[in-house]
Amino acid sequence: MYAYIKGILVRRDDDNIIIENNGIGYLVMCPFAISSKMGQIGEEITVYLYQSVREDDISLFGFATPEEKDMFLLLITVSGIGPKVAHSICSQMEPDRLALAVMGGDVKALTGVKGLGKKGAERIILELKDKLKGVDISSNESLGARLPAQQAVGYEGGTAGDAVEALIVLGYKQADAAAAVSSCYEEGINVQELIRRALRSLAR
Repeated sequence: MYAYIKGILVRRDDDNIIIENNGIGYLVMCPFAISSKMGQIGEEITVYLYQSVREDDISLFGFATPEEKDMFLLLITVSGIGPKVAHSICSQMEPDRLALAVMGGDVKALTGVKGLGKKGAERIILELKDKLKGVDISSNESLGARLPAQQAVGYEGGTAGDAVEALIVLGYKQADAAAAVSSCYEEGINVQELIRRALRSLAR
């Protein structure tokens, strides 16, 4: 299994790149939206890889950052989401935006991804929401050792806890996220609106 490859970018197309390492050219599946962030033709770049092996095909899928690859690995655990669809999603949504959409149950944001329908979006939310509560995508750190975000705002799960978890996924410190959510929380508010209000509060 490949983790990453470092070499010279020798070709970039709409859907793939070729990177040369020690005289060998590797064809890597990589949409332009991702490969455009990697550097210019002729430069040495690092591409994070996932190797897909099927009976009739072996393919390498490329990512510009470890966070993109981590999100891809989560997506392919969802029933009905294969490597090509997961790769397409990663090329159209940054990891933090995707995590926020999942945590907020934002089906509309996910169906804005070309090739992803409503049922697929709903499965992603259903199957990844709990998993994302344990992973800080922005820093690649486990949240398991941290104080549960729900305790920080005085709620056991529910809307407030989910909102704090979403803000942590976006890279905010737990204390800041909890304070923002607490200042914006009101009975009956849904998690998406609470996240939006908290983000506005944090931006001030």
